[in-house]
Amino acid sequence: MIRTIDVESYFQRIGYDGARTPTLATLQAIHLRHPQAIAFENLDPLLKRPISLDSQALEQKLVHGGRGGWCFEQNWLLADVLRSLGFHVTGLAARVMWNGPVDAVRPRTHMLLRIDDLDGGPYIADVGFGGLTLTAPLRLAAEVEQATPHETFKLVEMPGGFVLHALVRDLWKPLYSFDLQAQILQDYEVWNWYLEHHSSSPFLNSLVAARVAPDRRYALLNNRLSVHHVRGSSEQITLSSAAELRAALTETLRIRLPEGAGVAELLERVTASQ
Repeated sequence: MIRTIDVESYFQRIGYDGARTPTLATLQAIHLRHPQAIAFENLDPLLKRPISLDSQALEQKLVHGGRGGWCFEQNWLLADVLRSLGFHVTGLAARVMWNGPVDAVRPRTHMLLRIDDLDGGPYIADVGFGGLTLTAPLRLAAEVEQATPHETFKLVEMPGGFVLHALVRDLWKPLYSFDLQAQILQDYEVWNWYLEHHSSSPFLNSLVAARVAPDRRYALLNNRLSVHHVRGSSEQITLSSAAELRAALTETLRIRLPEGAGVAELLERVTASQ
């Protein structure tokens, strides 16, 4: 079923004024602009506010509310937009491998999309992987190095699926593993709840945010803002006050902070505890 979404407001949010046809060129243009405009962030879990995957709630939060979100929010919103344009979209699930032991088996807590019926075969799309989120769709083909406007990626085939790798400082780093089993909303709601509530969730004790710019990536972990320049150097900035953290969130990461109680206290707590 195709969900109703305010596509024109979404396009205004990401700064897209191109074609509305379900082509690879359209997908590439949308995929590049989305992570530049809509940041990855986990403010709601830290504020003990529930995250809804209802399409209207996502539209209100990420499009009209100026907020960001994590993978389930980002990619479910993108799926709604692409389906409304006539793309054939299937939701997939992945086990995150980034920054963990290679042999560790983690739960399927990441969402990505498969896009079919495009020139060149099926593609994957993913605008919700934080500091290394894709800025272009990738052809679903193993052992092919694929350049994007930022890093180069490749898919490595494994029994039953694939592992996505990124080329980071001349080393191939695994991001996540996935198979091609289709997932539905109820699957994502379970994993979404897990990340909101389980003690092992990485998003309950640390402030995490990220956004892409044309020539760099911004990644925030608590009060440390990292700037990674495309094919260049990296720098790290320590934010020593709640005011500096607020400015980084609103100006650099372009997140409209939620209203209501708890936000100021959260910013103070994050900077004071580091």
